[in-house]
Amino acid sequence: MRRIVLLTTLLLFFVTLTVVIGWRMAVRAPASPALPPGGDFTLVSADGPVALAQLRGNVVLLYFGYASCPDVCPTSLALTAQALVRLTPAELARVRVLFISVDPERDTPAKLRQYAAHFHANVIGVTGEPAVLAGIAARYGAAYRKQAVDSAQGYVVDHSSFTAVVAPDGRLVAQLAHGAQPEEIVQTVRRWLR
Repeated sequence: MRRIVLLTTLLLFFVTLTVVIGWRMAVRAPASPALPPGGDFTLVSADGPVALAQLRGNVVLLYFGYASCPDVCPTSLALTAQALVRLTPAELARVRVLFISVDPERDTPAKLRQYAAHFHANVIGVTGEPAVLAGIAARYGAAYRKQAVDSAQGYVVDHSSFTAVVAPDGRLVAQLAHGAQPEEIVQTVRRWLR
């Protein structure tokens, strides 16, 4: 009889422990935010039109920013470039980075080519008409707005700072937060290259 009571008590203890641990883990786990729809688009680089659909088969990293950005854009692109040099040549051949300028007034395709070249050969600077850029940004969950400032530049562009990850089949599959370290970027890219 004692044995049955002991076994029942132990069983209840472990069931309770399992439920409590499971509940605590569920409470701590953040909900996965729904990703925006993404979708195909065509913008312009110094070499001509660049269509996302033409990059199928590659992992494409999208970053919305502008070439005159004093801090956030160069930091994000530098971290991305550090990740790219950690990839094998075969992996690198299947990765592209599109730096999408949200400042078409100042960022010409030629200026974007020069800017992108500071980071990595796989970074392509693209831009387009303001209405087209606004539509693309909205579909990828990016926000931006022009802000007047008292400086020689005349204005800055406040903008979201994340890197959108597009899988080889063209689906938006992730958003990497600003400051994502090279190893996190590499792991994410490799996950979608498989």
